[in-house]
Amino acid sequence: MGPPFRAVYFDCDSTLSSIEGVDELLAFADPALRAEIAELTEQAMNGSRPLAEVYETRLGRLAPRREQLHTVGEAYVDHLVADAAATIRALQFLGKEVGIVSGGLLAPVQHLARHLGVDLAAVHAVPLLFDDDGNYRDFDHGSPLWRNGGKVPVVQSVPEHHRPLAFVGDGITDLETAPHVDRFVGFGGVVARDAVRAGAEFFTDRPTLAAVLPLLLSDAELARLAAEAEFAPLLSAAKA
Repeated sequence: MGPPFRAVYFDCDSTLSSIEGVDELLAFADPALRAEIAELTEQAMNGSRPLAEVYETRLGRLAPRREQLHTVGEAYVDHLVADAAATIRALQFLGKEVGIVSGGLLAPVQHLARHLGVDLAAVHAVPLLFDDDGNYRDFDHGSPLWRNGGKVPVVQSVPEHHRPLAFVGDGITDLETAPHVDRFVGFGGVVARDAVRAGAEFFTDRPTLAAVLPLLLSDAELARLAAEAEFAPLLSAAKA
């Protein structure tokens, strides 16, 4: 199905923000862990190792404290992908619902969503569990988002008024949503993953989120944005 779409959902890490949020927890980790955790993250994103295995290992080794999640949320905001905020505003100006589906940690992803003006009801990520002193206990295994294929039931369960639905993401777990949404756009502006480039019908590796707009919007919608002083520069960035 082509545009117009009623809603656009995004991955978070390496799509809305240029960082991988779990890797930000490495600042609190013993230096010996850092290379190991970063390599695990890359293996999961490229699909060379099951996400569930990587997820449990990373969090078990890092054992983050509750207050560290605020630091990750701030890092997401500080490392927004170029034109991410303006792209979200443009989609909302056109009356589209915007959501986030991430295998990241819920509290930091919600922090980013608040900054971008995204309704928290449309934000999906993995909650962590802490004891009364803020020490890490576990993550919510009831969330599907910590394993491969986990984004599929989330996009399948979006409200009916969010369809037709488009999804934008950089990783293999994002590409898994392609048969279940009305358009999948691979975003390689932070990391261009070969498996996503090969599997996505629509793909951009330009380092601005504005580049997804011509792949998501109808000619009439693009014309509406071009007529607005706030968004005309965004379209120039999208086409540059």
